[in-house]
Amino acid sequence: MTEVHRKRHDLSTVQAGVAAGHPATVEAGIEALEQGGSAADAAVAACLASCVAETVMTGLLGGGHAIYFDAVTRRARNLDCFVAVPGLDGEQQHAEPLELEVPFGAELVHYTIGIASCGVPGIPAGLGTLHAEHGRLPWPRVVEPAIRLARAGVEFPREHALCLEMLAPVMTMNEGARIYAPGGTLLPAGAQLEQPGLVLALELLAEEGPSSVYDGTTAESLLALVRERGGIVTEADLRAYATRWSEPVEIPYAGTCFLTRGGLSRVPETLPRLPRLRGLSAAERAVRLASVLDERAPDGHTTNVSVVDDDGNACVLTTSLGLGSGDFLRGFDLHLNSMLGETDLVRGPLEPGDRVESMMAPSLALDDAGVSLAVGAAGGTRLRSALLQVVAGILDEGLDAQSSVSRPRLHPVAARVHLEPGFEPDVVPALEAAGYEVRSWPAPHHYFGGVSAVGRAGFAGDPRRSGAAAAPRPR
Repeated sequence: MTEVHRKRHDLSTVQAGVAAGHPATVEAGIEALEQGGSAADAAVAACLASCVAETVMTGLLGGGHAIYFDAVTRRARNLDCFVAVPGLDGEQQHAEPLELEVPFGAELVHYTIGIASCGVPGIPAGLGTLHAEHGRLPWPRVVEPAIRLARAGVEFPREHALCLEMLAPVMTMNEGARIYAPGGTLLPAGAQLEQPGLVLALELLAEEGPSSVYDGTTAESLLALVRERGGIVTEADLRAYATRWSEPVEIPYAGTCFLTRGGLSRVPETLPRLPRLRGLSAAERAVRLASVLDERAPDGHTTNVSVVDDDGNACVLTTSLGLGSGDFLRGFDLHLNSMLGETDLVRGPLEPGDRVESMMAPSLALDDAGVSLAVGAAGGTRLRSALLQVVAGILDEGLDAQSSVSRPRLHPVAARVHLEPGFEPDVVPALEAAGYEVRSWPAPHHYFGGVSAVGRAGFAGDPRRSGAAAAPRPR
């Protein structure tokens, strides 16, 4: 547990707000804030809405990481609710894994999917922990916005339709074809995403609580599907799952105390190496960023919610299904995670009960007055570079949040630098002179990650992933 000791000041300089990967996700969080909920209530409501509106990126049976700052105690803690390795009762089965290559940008990324790739989900337990320790609203109330969204259906954004085109082989496997390719045609941008089974799943979650997924009705259905298809997760694995609080890693940066998580995120190792960017030319900035960010990291499909409430509490929550196993819980429209098949996340032998590694990095920047920035990112191998470019833009270069999130990004991979359009003309020659091959993309793309930010510099959702941000309406 980390306690940041600072002289207390008026925290009203940070307006309450929510930033996330879909307008419907943001609206659910805003509703919780307007009803008097805390940052935890808003993050839980928004995350549940994302499990309806952003199912090409996340889902209830996935895993995540969060960071929470309590303005009264001035303490920040990381919450681990990521996927766990199954097999505690020794009754592991061995379904044949399914190998899949997905074109992502110019690269073919290899995945292992299928029922054997599903680990023990952590998102329901994580949401339950956040709500139990920091929530104010009744549990059914924070679930309600997601239930309404599931009943009505939600507009499928262009950015999600582009992602679906890449992920079609897994998203349309088994029961997924009915959801994402109704009538045999992939769901286009602007269409209504209909997942009626999520209504039942969420109603059970509201009635039974998060335990529905671990020892309740949803658990029974999950275990039946796993047994039928030869998966690994068992009753003992579900019942043993528990969330974990831990201390954030603290890094001094641009006059703030930057709090984040370590592990595969590589953020604590990279942030201190970022040069001062304020005042550099566009070419100098690009070359220095490329040299610092040039590291490989695991891939995945994620989304993020960032919240600050009126009292100065803050919560950032990042969640993912991995690619998804291609198996959907019948009658519930819940996609199983594929974290055991994310080969870049599995580092060495794993024992039952271990956590799968993650590069998620929900983060907070604190200064004398409290929360200066609540920020998190999605994007697999691009998550760290997207996050740090936005953080540097806000805290170092003095940009407002939306300008920093929206401006063009770069992402280095070995000797190649991927560039979004919009950089100054001298950037490409400067990178080439520094020894990089440059691949210029024709348009902004979700390849370059998705960042959600709330802080004194304003609110921002990432347009690359249909992101949005808003403040509560005046009462």
